[in-house]
Amino acid sequence: MATMTVERRRQTNLRGESADYVAKRDELRLAEIELMRHSERVAELRRRLPKGAVIEDYVFEEGPAALSDGDEPVRRVRLSELFTAPDRSLVVYHFMYGKKQTKPCPMCTMFIDGWNGVAHHLARNVDVAIVAAADPIALRAHARSRGWERLRLLSCGTNTFKYDLGSEDPEGHQDSTVSVFTRDSDGTLRHFYSAHPSMAEDIRERGLDLLSPVYNVLDITPRGRGNWYAELGYGTSVGTARR
Repeated sequence: MATMTVERRRQTNLRGESADYVAKRDELRLAEIELMRHSERVAELRRRLPKGAVIEDYVFEEGPAALSDGDEPVRRVRLSELFTAPDRSLVVYHFMYGKKQTKPCPMCTMFIDGWNGVAHHLARNVDVAIVAAADPIALRAHARSRGWERLRLLSCGTNTFKYDLGSEDPEGHQDSTVSVFTRDSDGTLRHFYSAHPSMAEDIRERGLDLLSPVYNVLDITPRGRGNWYAELGYGTSVGTARR
């Protein structure tokens, strides 16, 4: 995508912008540049993490590759088998579904909708999987209703994967999490990075925002995200665009 290389004070060629608007927009532009540079520094800190803990080769349950092929047979697949090539990271989204979470989490579903849409781009660089405590049939039924045809869907209800990575408590209550794993040249599996929605007392649900385009789009609008929360289904009377 081509971009202009000349730094401009004005972001548009509109004639009706007031001097106050132009000044405030440029103040915002400088703040956006500062934020971008800080984000790059944070990403560099992330990349420089030392080797993480060695982890076990967890065993998951997985149905047929295509959702249209039904739910049988269910096979056992190890974490190590999710790596498709050397020097590739494995990114896992911990889906809040299963055990105490008897219904699929709407917010997780929104995140995974986005991942399914860009899965073919991610596959050029990393391996991706969705892991839930729900049994394979329930997980695949929800995935089928959402059209998640591009993602690997794994059940971990019979192992301690989600508990060990902090996305499940001893009673079986679920949380969303994203985890990154690596594999050494000798096959050793390591945890590299995990992030959770809650990061501090005043940051309860924003820890994974970078993984969803929805919040980032809402944040550039006058209303922002407000108290909006995703749902599994929406009515057709509001926000329905003509095709």
